[in-house]
Amino acid sequence: MKLTIVHQSQYSRGELLLRTFFGFFYIVIPHAFCLYFLGIWAAILHIITFFSILFTQRYPKANFDYFLKFFRWQLRVNARMLNLSDGYPAFGLDATDDKTSLEVPYQEHVPWTKALLIFFLGVFILIPHILCLVLLSIGAWFMILFGWIAVLFTGNYPEGMHQYMVRFLRWSMRVNLYLYFMYPYYPPFNGDPDTDAGSIMDKMDFAPAS
Repeated sequence: MKLTIVHQSQYSRGELLLRTFFGFFYIVIPHAFCLYFLGIWAAILHIITFFSILFTQRYPKANFDYFLKFFRWQLRVNARMLNLSDGYPAFGLDATDDKTSLEVPYQEHVPWTKALLIFFLGVFILIPHILCLVLLSIGAWFMILFGWIAVLFTGNYPEGMHQYMVRFLRWSMRVNLYLYFMYPYYPPFNGDPDTDAGSIMDKMDFAPAS
């Protein structure tokens, strides 16, 4: 999984203030309206995907593509509302964005044992991640506040703060992808970019050879 948000050399103070005072109305409401209904369909597809993997051990490519586009849309909106990117997030599942990127390799084969584990116990086995993310969210709020002040007075978002937020979003995204059977391993306890090597936590996938 590759999640990136471009760190701009300069940020717009005007857009920052506009998002702060009116972003809920012109960004959150219209996008949340669309994502709400798309999310309902995503939930239905999640169940369909589970049964498809359960009986065939194959991940339907169309479902995978839909989820990926859905998460990309969420990322576009989050990047703007967290002031990590300027510009207005594009509407549409097929929309492109030059500020954010989310790439997830398609894995056709998914063991039915893994799907069964995640579908019924995923939230429970991810409790350690949830607790870590809750604690990190406290730091995220400080990054949002200090980043906001920095952009307002200097037009620059401190790179270290920007990276903290990107790592936080990357960690959160991995957890979501795992619940949707899209991430092949038990998520690592960090927000680092993925490496080719698997984690020792891969053992939790309980994946048989066939």
